[in-house]
Amino acid sequence: MNIVVTGGKGFLGKQVVSKLISSGHNVFIPDHKKYDLRIELDVRRMFSDYLSNLPEDYQFGLKYIDAIIHLAAHGGGIGLNMRRPAELFYDNIMMGTMMMHYSCFYNVKKYISIGTVCFYPKITPTPFKEDDIWLGYPEPTNAAYALAKKMAIVQAQAYRKQYDFNAVCLIPVNMYGPFDSFDPNDSHVIPALIKKFYEAKKDNKEEVVCWGTGNAFREFLYVEDCADAIILAMEKYDSGEPVNIGTGKTTSIKDLVTLIAKLMEYEGKIVWDTSKPDGQPLRQLDTTRAKEQFDFEAKTSLEDGLKKTIEWYKNK
Repeated sequence: MNIVVTGGKGFLGKQVVSKLISSGHNVFIPDHKKYDLRIELDVRRMFSDYLSNLPEDYQFGLKYIDAIIHLAAHGGGIGLNMRRPAELFYDNIMMGTMMMHYSCFYNVKKYISIGTVCFYPKITPTPFKEDDIWLGYPEPTNAAYALAKKMAIVQAQAYRKQYDFNAVCLIPVNMYGPFDSFDPNDSHVIPALIKKFYEAKKDNKEEVVCWGTGNAFREFLYVEDCADAIILAMEKYDSGEPVNIGTGKTTSIKDLVTLIAKLMEYEGKIVWDTSKPDGQPLRQLDTTRAKEQFDFEAKTSLEDGLKKTIEWYKNK
């Protein structure tokens, strides 16, 4: 299959691309320095350049793209969302809208849009079911990012209805793993904590300060499991209804901090900075649809995933 993966050199993209190539697919990763996916002319040029370099399908005398997996995004943790909401809104809505539109225009056979658990309202019945996405406004700390990404669901269903375009939307829960961003200015909670404890242990610090109260609950998905789900959906799922991708299991931030400290053999004091926000109180996905529709179940436990991530970080 001829498959385009935007963001293919990123955290999740590396895993997806590796699995696709090992299965024998022809994978193209648009170079973000050559093609700015926020700019319409660049998006059109990317499609034109790629198609012109493809060998013809001699059965039909046509060149075509079997699938596009749109992973390119501008995102990060609570800190980044609070500092740069306009940037996150603009970058994500422009990339997502134009990539889907021109995928339809260039007759791509299947389009996979990767969303975010931030889609869900701040207060949502748990576990979160896909039908609850529109019950209310997202958590304010990341609403600009969430709403920009959430428009992909609206666009996919509209294009499916008017153009019979096969666009699929997946909603992964908080991911972690090797190649994640460990930059303290924009990282998510797990890489931020790993970096904090690593540096505290190295510098013999007596305490580590963590954001919030620790009372929020989160569900975490190992990145390789998410890559498996994306490929299964590409192969087996053809509905316009969005699908949650997760483990269905939660842990409190307080317990997460304790576990990371233990795995990194840090024995100092943990201090909670309650002036910082917790974000959404509880995030837990109902993963029934993914299991029923394309037989996805996460395989990696939180502790095993953290061990792999910590080991990668120490050796990178």
